[in-house]
Amino acid sequence: MRSPRRARSETDLVIVTGVSGSGKGTVLKSLEDLGYYSVDNLPTLLIPKFAELAKSSPEIRSAALGVDVREGSKLRQFPEIYEKLKRQFRTTLVFLEAGDAAILRRFSETRRPHPLGKEESVTESLAKERKLLLPVRRLADHIIDTSDYTVTRLRQSIAEKFRSPKEDAGLTISVTSFGFRHGIPTDSDLVFDVRFLPNPNYIPRMKKLTGSDPKVAAFVRSHQQTIEFLDRVTDLLIFLLPHYINEGKSYLTVSFGCTGGRHRSVMIAEEIRGRIAKVGYDVKLVHRDSSEQY
Repeated sequence: MRSPRRARSETDLVIVTGVSGSGKGTVLKSLEDLGYYSVDNLPTLLIPKFAELAKSSPEIRSAALGVDVREGSKLRQFPEIYEKLKRQFRTTLVFLEAGDAAILRRFSETRRPHPLGKEESVTESLAKERKLLLPVRRLADHIIDTSDYTVTRLRQSIAEKFRSPKEDAGLTISVTSFGFRHGIPTDSDLVFDVRFLPNPNYIPRMKKLTGSDPKVAAFVRSHQQTIEFLDRVTDLLIFLLPHYINEGKSYLTVSFGCTGGRHRSVMIAEEIRGRIAKVGYDVKLVHRDSSEQY
């Protein structure tokens, strides 16, 4: 159970249910990434109470619940509870299913038993599960057949349905400068070594300055290889960012390193941050090894 940042959604509560092995866990995690407070396998009788608490909490704007056959006999009460719930809260029911062949393949790959137990085969348990879930399926607002879905495609489908138009692209970008002598930032996704650029550290009047100083920035920018590097990296990132978003990536850290992390990497990070922000992305700038944090 985790409480992420508040979401800006038109839905108070999303209930995720469906056949075992159809991707309910992936959907809950996807909703969590969109800012939903996600809880799996909450007892059915506690759902109305949870919805009330979530609605009254200033820290929770939207919530997602996973419900499935692990509820046992209490699952029979779900349709009645859900109908009452919809009269009090903005609620959406998502039902996931998949063909028998796909479900059997997934159980074989994970080697996990079916929630209904090991006494019967997965095929027999699956048939029983479909029958138990039929009254729930009839109530669904969205029925998603995941037979041919990859995890990425399923995450994209959920993002399309539940991301508010006011939400950002869903990718948090950090541009970081660092010094190799202090180690590469452990959260780096992309690392660029800018030690090939002329080093202002060897110019006495610039030694104690950082790459944020206009004199240092002008010196680094005055070399042709700097301009060409900036242009090529900018083109690369503008190409890559939409693909990272489509793949469902939530965080991206792009790191630029020089020897000490005070001059060249700082100037390059600031320039790249500005260029990426100019095309519409929200970008955080971090100077790890200089004295400045933004």
